[in-house]
Amino acid sequence: MFKKLFGSSETKKEKILPWIPLTSLDQLDVVAEKSKGKTQLVFKHSTRCGISRMVMNQFIASYNQEIYADLYYLDLLSYRDISNEIGYRFQVLHQSPQLLVIKNGIAVKHASHGGISEINLDNYV
Repeated sequence: MFKKLFGSSETKKEKILPWIPLTSLDQLDVVAEKSKGKTQLVFKHSTRCGISRMVMNQFIASYNQEIYADLYYLDLLSYRDISNEIGYRFQVLHQSPQLLVIKNGIAVKHASHGGISEINLDNYV
């Protein structure tokens, strides 16, 4: 009865996603090449922004790990040059947080903030 009223003292198990850290410009060539056979997802995150953290937590909570895609994580404060190159290479305006869906070397979908949760990733894998 008390658990229903006050919640359980048990901690929820944190969901861990198979993030691939995006830390070098060379990896963008890999992303583009791999996207020819498998969807690539790039999540750009500002580690100093509370809204970005909230959106990332929502993304993690709702992410279906059965999706056939590689999932990259970019700390854009630490790797601003990579963030800039992503915008140039995939022809998207920089935003944060931002999710890009890469197929056949191009961004077929991208969204920022609340729009990230509106992307149905099943449509792109």
